Amino acid sequence: MYRPLVGTLATAVLGAAALVTAAAPAGAAPVGAAAHHKPKPPRTQAVDFAGTVALDDCSGSIVKMPTSQPNDPALVMTNGHCLESGMPSPGQVIVDQPSSRSFTVLDKSAGDLGSIQATKVSYATMTDTDVTLYETGSTYAQIEQKYGIKPLELSTDHPTKGAGITVVSGYWKKTYSCSIDGFVPTLKEGDWAWKDSVRYTPECKTIGGTSGSPVIDNSTGKVTAINNTGNENGERCTENNPCEVDENGNVTVHKGINYAEETYGIPKCFGTGNKLDLNAAGCTLPKPSGLRR
Repeated sequence: MYRPLVGTLATAVLGAAALVTAAAPAGAAPVGAAAHHKPKPPRTQAVDFAGTVALDDCSGSIVKMPTSQPNDPALVMTNGHCLESGMPSPGQVIVDQPSSRSFTVLDKSAGDLGSIQATKVSYATMTDTDVTLYETGSTYAQIEQKYGIKPLELSTDHPTKGAGITVVSGYWKKTYSCSIDGFVPTLKEGDWAWKDSVRYTPECKTIGGTSGSPVIDNSTGKVTAINNTGNENGERCTENNPCEVDENGNVTVHKGINYAEETYGIPKCFGTGNKLDLNAAGCTLPKPSGLRR
């Protein structure tokens, strides 16, 4: 996992990072001289920092479901391992936990606009996936009125191999561009295991502090995954060195390769008013022990 960066070293490096200019996303893909009967390739959406947030030690984003309404309480998404109360244990699922965590809202150029505050942790886990969703005390309409920022929308489609993506880190105020190299049946790191994880091509050299960054599909502009880990030293299945496990139990290690967890299933678990409903039809997020299945 990209463990949260803390202490004076992180502060010093973060200051230096402010001097780095974020990589600009590619412009519209050329259509070329394709035959008239061939579909035009999708245009590339301009990806910037609008909709992202910076946490005290991680990255995140203001997200909406396809059914979310302007007056619903806004949701902020980051990793499960970024939870302020500590990383959830394997098998642990946290719901409706009070929180007053603050998030710095960024404009499209990564400038600080102000902050919004959580009222609770709606959902957090590191089992099968690595995600925390906070409910905030601000509605989407209030955020747009105050800061001119609209939320990022979670895609409901499974990511596509080969798709161009941009990882947008609010913590570092930096973007990483690459493609989806493929999918991992089980990604194992220490005591945790995640299912159907996204493997990046080598160009996305994400680092500590990029945890929780939204992964944007360049063709749709929607969130397709959440950035969460990478193999730093070539070790096998240890913390900060995840390994890939296939359907037959074969283990593969890719030193220097980074990963994300899919988010397309999350919208099925949120209903009217952005309220969590783990018993909703189609919701496959892990449930707390004792919750009716």
